[in-house]
Amino acid sequence: MFDHNSEEREAKRKFSRRALVVGGGQMLGFSALAWRLFQLQVLEEGRYDPLADENRTSLQVVLPTRGRIFDRRGLILADNEESFRVTITPALAGDVPGVLQQLTRLIPLRPEDFEAIAKRAKKQSRNTPITVAGDLTFEQVAQISLLAPYLPGIRTEVAWKRKYRQGAAVGHVVGYVGSVERIGVNDDPLMRMPGMRIGKSGVEAGMEAVLRGQGGTQKIEVDARGRMMRNLEMHDPKPGSDITLTIDTALQRRVLERLQQERRASCVVIELKAGEVVAMASTPGYDPSEIVEGMTDDTWHRLTTADDKPMLDRAAAGLYPPGSTFKMVTALAALHTGLVDVDERVSCEGRFELADQTYRCWKRTGHGRMSLHQALRESCDVYFFEMSKRLGIDAIADMARSLGLGQVYDCGLLQQKAGLVPDADWKRGRWNAGWLAGETILAGIGQGYVLTTPLQLAVMMARVATGKNVMPTLVRRYASGTAPDFAPLALHEDKLEAVRRGLVAVVNEEGGTGSNASLGEGQVRVAGKTGTSQVSRASSDTAQDDLAWGERDHALFVAYFPADAPRYAVSAIVEHGGGGGATAAPLVRDVIEAVLQTDPASHAALPKTGGGTYPALLPEKQG
Repeated sequence: MFDHNSEEREAKRKFSRRALVVGGGQMLGFSALAWRLFQLQVLEEGRYDPLADENRTSLQVVLPTRGRIFDRRGLILADNEESFRVTITPALAGDVPGVLQQLTRLIPLRPEDFEAIAKRAKKQSRNTPITVAGDLTFEQVAQISLLAPYLPGIRTEVAWKRKYRQGAAVGHVVGYVGSVERIGVNDDPLMRMPGMRIGKSGVEAGMEAVLRGQGGTQKIEVDARGRMMRNLEMHDPKPGSDITLTIDTALQRRVLERLQQERRASCVVIELKAGEVVAMASTPGYDPSEIVEGMTDDTWHRLTTADDKPMLDRAAAGLYPPGSTFKMVTALAALHTGLVDVDERVSCEGRFELADQTYRCWKRTGHGRMSLHQALRESCDVYFFEMSKRLGIDAIADMARSLGLGQVYDCGLLQQKAGLVPDADWKRGRWNAGWLAGETILAGIGQGYVLTTPLQLAVMMARVATGKNVMPTLVRRYASGTAPDFAPLALHEDKLEAVRRGLVAVVNEEGGTGSNASLGEGQVRVAGKTGTSQVSRASSDTAQDDLAWGERDHALFVAYFPADAPRYAVSAIVEHGGGGGATAAPLVRDVIEAVLQTDPASHAALPKTGGGTYPALLPEKQG
């Protein structure tokens, strides 16, 4: 007979066992949970407290103040002016468009501003602030601060705006700063900060590492809506270093005023003792203040695309055939190699035959029998055709490089062009072709492939004048009364002196092509060389005045002075100015008079905030 009581008792036993198992499991679970809570809250408190703090703190980079720029007399060229800006941090703001829309009630924002901020937010971390607007008024800052509880992620802060105190007078030299356009994943976090500006041209770019400084950090507490509550920790940034330039602004202004009488021109003046560039001007130019303070897109487009290229620093980056100013290079190469004696005469009948080609002297009737001295004085092409034929291109190129051509200098300017000192290896690599004898003939008088800058030509003249390896600089590196120890050139002094006498004759003897550079009887004597570089075939057969302006020759003149005790070297180029003796020589004469009146080398005292010794800034380049 089936026992219902027995079945019921068995069921109760099974239930009791299940309940025991389940209950035991629950007790174990609760015990484990309790132990974990105890572990987190008590045993590992030190580990997790900082992590919790991170949920309510924000670490931000603080921009350093950019170093100032002075001229050699202590006149300030680039400074910083305090201003206010407003930023938004996307991670704290949440609804960025919504917050910006609220902000429009306080400051004007355009649709393109919304687009720019959105684009920026996609390119960088959401924790990195983005500049919404700058140059805020005190009233706008006050209104934003008052409504801060309703503007999550919005912050006002002090910013520094670059001010260029001397405008266009030193625009090309000083340059300007601009925003960081491209950011890589491994870039310095400082580069990602709103309001960060870096040098874009001139000394601002060349001395960026010195001027920038180092960023600091600020740890702030924010509430759940991203509003700043208080500062928790601050590590101050390290300001950039001030620098002092070798430029004399008073002289620079006078040089620029003279250049502005021409359509396009440039000029460089170097003090010979320390290689300091005391003036370097180019026209047309621009005012860097207009760029940093904001300009219309149309204005910027005009500056960057205009035919006269006002943004181009012609003194350092303009490339020109040196023309007859190069003849001193060929002369020194011929003397150095022993291929000509100072008294040897070469007959000039107005033309030079080589193979089946005829090369003409600028004086079609010829100069007659020319010594080195006479050939330099009267700039006889045939004489230097003959010297070039004897030398070959490699010897000419070697001498050109030893005089500073075909290279950039560690002087604080990044926009320099190396120009071109051609040789057989260059042509083979560039064109996969052999060098021709006719190309040597043209190179020997500064035509053909040869390209130089006014800065290089001034250095060339400085080395010829001193017999030393003068290196130019735009940044004061030496205290008053000291000078660098420039190494002597690998040239015999008697060879150099022979060329120097010829350069003195160019300006001071009858028949000299540079007589327009003379200061007059009883005044400081000038040594120099004229140059005329052809820009079109038409210019060789047609009077310059009969040509369109753009087809006229470039006019060049290089000089040093005083001739008997050189202190300064100068170079000038007038684009499409015609003859060097007619146009560039009188320009240089006016510049020399300005130098003598201001004598910038006598103003050697460093301002308290400037000067110093800086590491090499540029790699050595040739080519």
